[in-house]
Amino acid sequence: MLDTNDGQLAAPAVTITGPQTLLFATAVGIIVTNLFAPQTLVGLIGPSLGANAASVGLVAMATLLGYAAGLFFLVPLADLAENRVLILRMLIAAALAAGSAALAPTAAALLIVLFILGAACSAIQILVPIAASMAPPGQDGRVIGDVMSGLMVGILLARPLASLIADAWGWRAFYGLSAAALVLLACVLALALPRRRPAARSSYGALIASLFDLLRDEPVLRRRALTAALVMAAFSLFWTAVALRLAQPPFDLGQRGIALFALVGAGGAVVTPLFGRAGDRGWTRSATIACHLVLIGAMALAGWAGSTNLSASWWPLALMGVSAVLLDIGVTGDQTLGRRAINLLQPKARGRLNGLFVGIFFIGGAIGSMLAGIAWIAGGWPAVCAIGAAFGLIALLVDWIGGPE
Repeated sequence: MLDTNDGQLAAPAVTITGPQTLLFATAVGIIVTNLFAPQTLVGLIGPSLGANAASVGLVAMATLLGYAAGLFFLVPLADLAENRVLILRMLIAAALAAGSAALAPTAAALLIVLFILGAACSAIQILVPIAASMAPPGQDGRVIGDVMSGLMVGILLARPLASLIADAWGWRAFYGLSAAALVLLACVLALALPRRRPAARSSYGALIASLFDLLRDEPVLRRRALTAALVMAAFSLFWTAVALRLAQPPFDLGQRGIALFALVGAGGAVVTPLFGRAGDRGWTRSATIACHLVLIGAMALAGWAGSTNLSASWWPLALMGVSAVLLDIGVTGDQTLGRRAINLLQPKARGRLNGLFVGIFFIGGAIGSMLAGIAWIAGGWPAVCAIGAAFGLIALLVDWIGGPE
């Protein structure tokens, strides 16, 4: 018998507990490290595999391209296949791909397995809707915020963690440890995840085609995906270019110092649950506007701190750290509120809605990364911060045009 309220087979209600929320947050944090770690490992991977400059650039892109493919072609299966089994299969595929990456003999082989690894890591976007579906009535925003805090911590720790592991044991060790962590995670989730069988009975082709219908018919999805893409563009712009600025005077940080600076941004993830609660209390619009104002302020502060001529590096470096935390607060807040909003649209289409939402904001992140190099060459750090602030201003314009949800 079908439960028409959420599109699942009728079963005893399963309400998420505190330890389960922590497990979901930890799971998505572990999985997401594989997406951003290659960005800090390319300097080691290239020489060890004899790859040229073009191939090294593709290494950093492979997992993100695979992730985008997974969002559009694998995550929609959450609305067709039993979710627990689907997640476990994707985690095992990710573990096999990570293990293969640790043993890859050539750059071409590594690109293939990293693409597969990225696609399998899209299991993240199946775990989050499951957690939301287990939330007590009216508390889905809190649960999403708690789980998203784990995701953002994973994103922010991926680069420094990979750098430290590679510095100690080489880049292959990171993928070996990642494979082991994914296998362990699959074993834990096999025992902890509830069964969640969707009611959809359409074909896979019809399911993929319905993505365009959802994007056309859901204005909230379009608006929230657009603002998420804009703030993710600012996020990627900042974190792609900040290493270049920190290597220059007055900071003069080496690779290890830059890795430690990246840890500062993880502090922004602490407030993520607060935005979920704000959404539950009906403050979505005001909280979203606040996120975009914080982002603009963060880019202004970063621009000032990075342009100072003070001889002592600790004061501008501290301000750069504050700007990084503020930026991450703005980004995580917008995405948490956006994810809550789209999860309330169509319970039967949660997998597809999440795939579209995250896929679109990752496109924004790719655009931000691309613009970082262009901005740096054209105008240096001030140009980078100006473009980041412009993304925030456009997001505010979307807030104003869109009005209340």
